[in-house]
Amino acid sequence: MFADELQHKIDFKTKPLGALGSLEQLAHKIGMVQQTTSPELVKPHLIVFAADHGIAAAGVSAYPQEVTYQMVMNFLGGGAAINVFCRQNGIDLKIVDAGVNFDFPEGLELIDKKVRKSSRNILEEPAMTLEEYQQALENGQSVVEEIAETGSNIIGFGEMGIGNTSASSLMMSRLFTIPIKDCVGRGTGLNDTQLRNKISILTEAAEKYPDLKMADEIAQTFGGLEIVQMIGAIEEAYRQNMLILVDGFIATVAVSAAWKKSPEILNNCIFCHVSGEYAHLRLLELLGQKALLHLDLRVGEGTGCALAYPIVQSAVNFLNEMSSFGDANVSNKE
Repeated sequence: MFADELQHKIDFKTKPLGALGSLEQLAHKIGMVQQTTSPELVKPHLIVFAADHGIAAAGVSAYPQEVTYQMVMNFLGGGAAINVFCRQNGIDLKIVDAGVNFDFPEGLELIDKKVRKSSRNILEEPAMTLEEYQQALENGQSVVEEIAETGSNIIGFGEMGIGNTSASSLMMSRLFTIPIKDCVGRGTGLNDTQLRNKISILTEAAEKYPDLKMADEIAQTFGGLEIVQMIGAIEEAYRQNMLILVDGFIATVAVSAAWKKSPEILNNCIFCHVSGEYAHLRLLELLGQKALLHLDLRVGEGTGCALAYPIVQSAVNFLNEMSSFGDANVSNKE
């Protein structure tokens, strides 16, 4: 079997058996995705999907809604954390307007996939109509299709959207049948009073839609436009057999929705970090996954993907470049 051949190559590098720890498991995963004992990473990309959320008007975030478009301008100007880390690691960064409540000027290096200006307020109605939901999925797919045509075989996804931890908490609660209080964190930095208010608001929102069960209807009702475009992008990346770098809480919720529909998607996913957001570790456990880094990040943007990329590259490099016992004339244990 190919899996055994790949494991044999890993085991017989000049090291004690298993001594490279999780890096060995990562190398095996990459080799299995690419079906080769000599994998390569080609034209790494990171996509940041940005959109606003109607529920932000209820005060679930420490920041006002206009921060979404202001941060998009910061991305385009090269000044955000994700810009720094992508430049550092040679990752091609693309910014997508999935549904920002702002009219951007023409001439920006911004991919326009706006479905509408902001999702609707889920305290009053579902976040998007079925037609808007389908359009968002297709828009996310189309972004990845274009990138795959360049030959890229590894892609990560980030997000920007004031209120999107609230949308993600509601999705997690319903996808896994977990009480909403166990899925809610401080997001952009809420204090204790603000956190209690957030839990109360999200509990009220969840109670409005008691019968949601399918992943698509959960995402349509609670999700943001950037989250839904990320779901579509993840599904397309899997169809293209790309390695999928998964960022923090919000990206993991998007993967969870895709996983509910197609469990095999996890075969291509590399979970890059455990974020500082309260429910992220629980979510990873529910998916049966371990993350590469634990840095208490909670900035979003795909920063965990960019920071973990050198580790992914190291897994490929040791598999391709490290000598075997036979090559190096080093005695193996008996």
